[in-house]
This record gives sequence, C-alpha cells and structure tokens, in this order.
Amino acid sequence: MRIWLIRHFRTQGNLERRYIGGTDEPILPGQTGNILCCPEKIITSPMLRCKQTARLLFQKEPDLICENFREKDFGRFEGKNYEELKDDPGYQRWLDSNGTIPFPEGEGQEAFLERTRLGFEQMMEHLMDLQCREAAFVVHGGTIMAVLSAFSQTGGDFYDWQVSNGSGYSAIAEEESWRQGKKQLTEIEKL
Repeated sequence: MRIWLIRHFRTQGNLERRYIGGTDEPILPGQTGNILCCPEKIITSPMLRCKQTARLLFQKEPDLICENFREKDFGRFEGKNYEELKDDPGYQRWLDSNGTIPFPEGEGQEAFLERTRLGFEQMMEHLMDLQCREAAFVVHGGTIMAVLSAFSQTGGDFYDWQVSNGSGYSAIAEEESWRQGKKQLTEIEKL
C-alpha cells in the first residue's frame, strides 16, 4: 500500500511559532497544495486544521478520523512561543532534555510516541482489511515524526523527520510483511 503523510497547512499559531497542540485552530486563508496523489482513503487527526487541509487537497471529507493522531499535549506551554517561555525554568529544563522530559502538565514524549504508534498500526490494519491500495494521512508535524521514527525501515531520530506545513512524505507498506509482524515503511520520499 502506498501512503502519504501530509502535515496540515499553516495556522496563525504556526506563523507565530507557538506550541499548538490541543488548541483547535483553523488554517490561514488562501492556502493551496500541490499533492499529486489520489488516495482511496483519507485519514486525519480530529483537529480542524487537519480536516480543513484534507478538504482543500482532496475536495472531499476525510474518510476516517483517528483520535490517536492528535498533536502532543503541550501542557503549560500550549499557545506560547519561545519569547514567552524563555525565562520559565520548566521550559529551560525541557529544552536541556532535548524534549525528552514531559511538558509541565502535558504529555511526555514516550506516551505521545506510543499513542501515535498504536493509532498508526490500527489505521494500517483497518486499511489493509479494506484492501486499500493508496491512503493519505493528513496530520500534524509531530505525528509524522513519530510515525516515521517508529516505522521507517531506515530508522532515524524523531527530529530527522521534520516537515514544513503542507508538505510530507510518501512511503510503501507491504501488506504481507506487515501482517507477519514486520511493520515497516519503505521507499520513503519527501514530497
């Protein structure tokens, strides 16, 4: 199965470089994309910005909504940017840890990675049961990084898979290998 992992279009929070996880922001007006795929199924996060991006890219509603594809819960950092946080000792600790400690009053990296991994496995198995050959996942940057760091055949660090708004990756998941427990994505290409 060929899949596309596409990050939602830019929001005001993205423009202002804010930590936007649970805040349900719309995308900024006037954005268009050039994704050259015609998926049989479209899967999104439950967040408005992902659903709006999918509608613009594919001219239809998402087929499936995956709760586990929500962006990370940034806790006390939600809605803030570096300038607003730079003097916060909790933020400095988080930066010094390279993002490995949990956000104060938010979600830890391991919990986020596990939630995302589980959601991706469930969606892939469902798509394979439907005999889907092409699917697009319109999700968040963190979700894409989590999926590819977990399932890429070549491996890679979480931060190796960063992608800009409206961009993403294509990849292949071999159904037979997947069903035999070798759950990996191959032929990964940046869009």
